[in-house]
Amino acid sequence: MKRIIIHWTAGGYYPTAGEKKYYHFLVDKDGKIHKGLFEPQDNIRCTAGGYAAHTGGGNTGSIGIAMCAMRGFKNSGEIGNYPITPVQFESAMKLCAELAQQYNIPVVPANVMSHYEFGIKNPNTTSSGKIDVTYIPPYPWVGKNEAGSFMRSKIKWYISKAKEV
Repeated sequence: MKRIIIHWTAGGYYPTAGEKKYYHFLVDKDGKIHKGLFEPQDNIRCTAGGYAAHTGGGNTGSIGIAMCAMRGFKNSGEIGNYPITPVQFESAMKLCAELAQQYNIPVVPANVMSHYEFGIKNPNTTSSGKIDVTYIPPYPWVGKNEAGSFMRSKIKWYISKAKEV
């Protein structure tokens, strides 16, 4: 595995059977981690129906992590009734840290990114124009173009904490 791509589901607070087809791990509003239908290794070589199709044009070698939230999001002033919760966000970042360590994935923009960032870097894919993750409700001051950097900082912090133990 070479990459972690972070998403929100644009749904409610708990994973649906349909969402479990697309992501390797989903984090609910309480911070509980749910496994998707596919293992990260299934995305080493993506073949029809046999992998988690979370990022159009970027599934091969990528682990998809999604926070179950953000249904109804339009912009930072109209976030809907399912905003990402603080415990959910922190649990997702801790999970990303654990996976980065497990798979030896460097926590840099080329290897750990939001779906939004992937779409910006790859404008000729179906990921272009995706808005997850451009707004982090527990940290509303983080702008859409800083969200990826903020998440990577959190992930690095969790890695440093794990090394202290």
